[in-house]
Amino acid sequence: MSQLENTDAKTDVQKKKHRILPLLAYVIVALGLGGGSFYAVYSGLIMGADDHVPGAAALDMDFAYVPLENMTLSLVSPSGTRLLRFSGQIEVASNSEQEMQRMQPRFTDIVNTYLHAVDPADLEAPAALIRLRSQILRRLQTVAGEGHVRDFLITEFILKQLN
Repeated sequence: MSQLENTDAKTDVQKKKHRILPLLAYVIVALGLGGGSFYAVYSGLIMGADDHVPGAAALDMDFAYVPLENMTLSLVSPSGTRLLRFSGQIEVASNSEQEMQRMQPRFTDIVNTYLHAVDPADLEAPAALIRLRSQILRRLQTVAGEGHVRDFLITEFILKQLN
């Protein structure tokens, strides 16, 4: 019986090898195709040279920046009072820069009002800046009208706990 068991064990090992070899070949072929595809796209063989640069089309458009005043806000929460130092830049279409400069006090009011309404605990979340930026951008676009405000950049964000 020991020879029979030994033969069965050898057969099982051979069967496992026959299952693993095709899988290994598929993995090697997939890695080769993936690497070749990456090289073709990265080198510009498939897409044009500028097509693989994210935001290349956005850089061709004319734009200007309207700065927001530096703001220092006191935020009161159950955990205590905090100070928020905040500043930003509003990216606007260059043909409406003068009009947007005149609206700067309104923009400052919108940002100030929104930041006072946010729960200070929410400002500590990892995605807080992304959420703040998108909320402020939407409000600025609503006030400025269609096609004027393109983006909002947060240039300073310091949250400090007061004792």
